[in-house]
Amino acid sequence: MGMGWRIEVTVRHEDTGWQHYIDYWIVETQTGQEIGRRKLLHPHVDEQPFTRSLSSLNVPDGLRRVYIRLHCKRDGLSKTRYLVKLRN
Repeated sequence: MGMGWRIEVTVRHEDTGWQHYIDYWIVETQTGQEIGRRKLLHPHVDEQPFTRSLSSLNVPDGLRRVYIRLHCKRDGLSKTRYLVKLRN
């Protein structure tokens, strides 16, 4: 599959300020290998939900599914994973 994938993620989270907000989200394989990360530079207290994208994602050949996980500055990496099915 290779380079050039773009993934958009819409996030809804109860950001309260600089100590409690989604500070990044990751794209990972089924086995949990991180293949991309989208850093978020500030809280989105008054902008919910919000959408951000990650471009030029390198997806390993043959991979047809990836998973998104959110990271909260206060609570850490979410155990919940969101499935994204890739299409050509």
